[in-house]
Amino acid sequence: MAPILPDTVAVVFIASFPAGPWQTNCYVVATAPGSECVVVDPGLGAVPGVQELVAEHRLKPVAVLVTHGHLDHTFSVTPLCAGNDATCWVHPRDRALLGDPYRAMGPDARALVEQLAGPTTFTEPDAVRELVDGTRFEVAGLAFDALHAPGHTPGSTMLRTDYPGTEVEAVMFSGDVLFAGSIGRTDLPGGSHLDMLDSLRTKVLPLPDPVAVLPGHGPQTTMAAERAQNPYLQASYLRAPNPDEE
Repeated sequence: MAPILPDTVAVVFIASFPAGPWQTNCYVVATAPGSECVVVDPGLGAVPGVQELVAEHRLKPVAVLVTHGHLDHTFSVTPLCAGNDATCWVHPRDRALLGDPYRAMGPDARALVEQLAGPTTFTEPDAVRELVDGTRFEVAGLAFDALHAPGHTPGSTMLRTDYPGTEVEAVMFSGDVLFAGSIGRTDLPGGSHLDMLDSLRTKVLPLPDPVAVLPGHGPQTTMAAERAQNPYLQASYLRAPNPDEE
């Protein structure tokens, strides 16, 4: 598992692998090999991949960052926190999903999880800290900016960290807010199309072109590419529905 961004001159080390039936991108982020690290969005089946990266690069997980509370991004949060004495960071509006993730899922998804993992009891990690919109927090020698971007879930939060030394200005872990060529769905329990439109206008579009976008699913992209090509970032899509129009 190689770093997914150039690491020859960069300060930040980032590696990734897709986990589980939804192929959720789980990220491991550190200042360098041999240091403390954070894990972003460890979903179903993510523990072995995290353990492999940690051993290969001599890392120590001290925090698990959650972009949102859906089970495909949180299934392994509590085991990883417990096994590494790590702290979970999550937005308060999605915090309840750590202990009751099925409230935000359809019946088919629940059946699939139980088929793959069996009946599972979910609990919060022992240490939980809440993400606050617009604030910068530091963990494992890294500074992250939290950008609350509801729509996919009420607590969806994008996490930005600087990536100096390359043409990439910063890295944004976008969760299921923004994908390469698409955006997160809003039809699951807790989703809101209007909130997503507002998040795209106020939180996504203002991001500079040199920001690399590392989404919850699929390939990485850049804001320059998405601004030019993503149909969901165009003005025609972002116009809020008018209830008076037929």
